[in-house]
Amino acid sequence: MVDWHDSLQRQAWRPYIETSLLLETRLDEDLRTTAGMSLVDYHLLLVLSESPAHRLRMGELAARMVFSPSRLTYQVKVLERRGWVLRHPSPDDKRVSYAVLTATGLEAFRGADRHHIETVQRLFTADLGEDDLHVIARVFTRLRCRLEESRAPAGGGRAAAPAADHRPGE
Repeated sequence: MVDWHDSLQRQAWRPYIETSLLLETRLDEDLRTTAGMSLVDYHLLLVLSESPAHRLRMGELAARMVFSPSRLTYQVKVLERRGWVLRHPSPDDKRVSYAVLTATGLEAFRGADRHHIETVQRLFTADLGEDDLHVIARVFTRLRCRLEESRAPAGGGRAAAPAADHRPGE
């Protein structure tokens, strides 16, 4: 077995984890400063904005956000207080609730979107060539699929819903 400390795997892992955390922190700080929302707020609004009728079942939204149900409930409550999201019970199943993006939430998302995309381009994609972007897309799409498959319940159950396709720069 190869020694982890001297391995190419470690040489790939360390810059990845350190850079991804730094990038996420910088994007979050920028959104808080320019749009008054966190990166998590932005992502939740993004997922709802891309959903049919700007609504999703809470369980599906939790899967797409990679959140526990309790964490999603907390985050939706935060956005409800801001008037950006509403929770609606299902008329067909009282155990089910939907998260619904409000017009105010869509406006807040659209107000943050252009600047956020420019920041992503400046911090992440600006000095990457087309080949680099293809490699990143291919590697992380494959990794996401493997991680989602590994979350599938035993007995052939369904894995967590895949993340919605994002526009370039997100």
